[in-house]
Amino acid sequence: MASKYDGLARIIIQNVGGRDNIVSLTHCITRLRFKLKDESKANTDILKNTDGIVTVMQSGGQYQVVIGNHVPDVYDVVCEHAHIQGNVASDDAPAEKMTPGQALIDIISGVFQPCLAVLCAAGIIKGLLAVWSFFAAGDVTATGAYNIWYSIGDGFFYFLPVVLGYTAAKKFKCSEFIGMALGIGLTYPTMVALKDGAVLGSVLAGTSFQMDYYATFFGIPIIMPSSGYTSSVVPIVLAVFIAAKLEKKLKKVIPDVIKTFFVPLIVLGIMMPLTYLVIGPIATVLCNVLTLVFGGLYNIPVVGGVIAGALIGALWQVLVIFGLHWGLVPLAMINFGTLGYDFILSPYFCVSFAQSFTVLAMIIKTKDKKLRDMAIPAFISGMFGVTEPAIYGITLPKKKPFVISCIGGAAGGIVTAVAGVKSFTMGGLGLFGLPCYIDPNTKSIYSMIWVLISILVASVVAFILTLITYRDEAPKAVSAPKSGSTAVEGEVLVAPVSGEVKPLSEISDEAFSSGALGEGCAVEPSEGKVYAPCDGEITTFFPTCHAIGIKSNAGAEILIHVGMDTVKLNGKGFTARASQGDRIKKGDVLLEFDMDVIKNEGYSLVTPVIITNTGDYAGVVSTDATRVSSGDELITLL
Repeated sequence: MASKYDGLARIIIQNVGGRDNIVSLTHCITRLRFKLKDESKANTDILKNTDGIVTVMQSGGQYQVVIGNHVPDVYDVVCEHAHIQGNVASDDAPAEKMTPGQALIDIISGVFQPCLAVLCAAGIIKGLLAVWSFFAAGDVTATGAYNIWYSIGDGFFYFLPVVLGYTAAKKFKCSEFIGMALGIGLTYPTMVALKDGAVLGSVLAGTSFQMDYYATFFGIPIIMPSSGYTSSVVPIVLAVFIAAKLEKKLKKVIPDVIKTFFVPLIVLGIMMPLTYLVIGPIATVLCNVLTLVFGGLYNIPVVGGVIAGALIGALWQVLVIFGLHWGLVPLAMINFGTLGYDFILSPYFCVSFAQSFTVLAMIIKTKDKKLRDMAIPAFISGMFGVTEPAIYGITLPKKKPFVISCIGGAAGGIVTAVAGVKSFTMGGLGLFGLPCYIDPNTKSIYSMIWVLISILVASVVAFILTLITYRDEAPKAVSAPKSGSTAVEGEVLVAPVSGEVKPLSEISDEAFSSGALGEGCAVEPSEGKVYAPCDGEITTFFPTCHAIGIKSNAGAEILIHVGMDTVKLNGKGFTARASQGDRIKKGDVLLEFDMDVIKNEGYSLVTPVIITNTGDYAGVVSTDATRVSSGDELITLL
């Protein structure tokens, strides 16, 4: 069944370098997150200027295409057209060179992103149950309805090591069931119950890192953190990382006839004790160090909360832009698992409202209809915590409004930090996230009240500063080609195919008819041959032979796309007469195609000829002729 995102999906696939350049693909709330074999093959400028794409970011080893709220639908269509399974890396993916920071962010995002939506959904359920419990006349916590919903709201967090065992295994290319088995071992009721028994001894006694043990493994203490390993994050990720290395080595040495069950037997037999005896305690110490370091910032006398709140509130959006916020998310998860609440990241919550009310002020002040049409849905989206459309489409390009939103976030963040606001679960964004600040045990709404105050402060500061400072930009005059462009004015391109000339606006595919890929025209072919429209080089020759990219000697970048949706033919009916990288002369035969085969398969033959670097020219003028023969003048570049 055709999707309205078919055209957009094809543009994305083609301009990230094609299916063969995609290592893996995931998505978050608003972005497609590609890992590409070679990012230099991606046409970033084309993607940024395509309708339906807000912007493109390259960060943390990922090529991120920002779509907006409907990204799950686009993601499904991209996976379908590229014939890939999302979040699965190709086996021939080259080893990537990353800095330690990039590698850490890549691991964290790769492990958390696949389960983030359900994690937030479980948090929302817990938050709503807290609201119900707070306002109910009697005790609802003993009712069947409450406990059914609570079983999933709390259960997903309780058994989080099992979930992360699965996602980490996929990330580290280990058997998913080995990852899940390790998570099950960490949450097994008998092991969880150990910490309720008699203490046999302690390690690091008298320090912030004290851990007790309640049993031994052949005389070696089985050290358990005070909260156990349910809801924990770091131990399972480290365990799966090491398990993946061990599994890979064992597969090379164990005979195939017994490999199927002996590999997981040995991996689990070694890794489960190793996780409890070594990995778990080390991870617990590391988590305590992080908590002490970041928590210590809050405890600086007089100014601690001010500094922490201002930094997190002001910089959160910057971290999000570069994907670096993933480095802080585990801190909150650690606190939820050990303390039952988090306070370190609470100042970030008001930031989306500061961004939203910056946009609202621009809506009031602007006289630009196009800006207002973009800003209104961005404001609504931002109120529910999804701010990428506002950031990338509106405030960041104009710079000053984005800075003001950061100032508003800092003001609200200070209020949050100084008041000692705590969140009790990871839940929804924006308005949906408010219930996360109700204490489910005491039913206290102290934190939620202060969160509302911080939202008010952040929103008012951002709104007023924007109202005072915002001015519409003066309309830009039509300019000459971009500075530094190698494109030559006055170049004439000849028709690469013979047939009837049509304007792009008559093409059924919106990707071409909208001009998203550039200006030009189309030809309904009367002959099954494509000739070179100029002297130059073939920069792209798609494996399916349906499209050719050419750069002329004078600097024009030309895309010739034979037919609509013909990529689905996988080369059937097409015969290449040239190759990518070839130097060509005007009139050379580049491609032959069987018109009858394409028509019989139900595809249109209309062939767009577009200038993908249209922005380098003052004008792209198509011929007035209604029919052309190959070699006739078709497009003049001014």
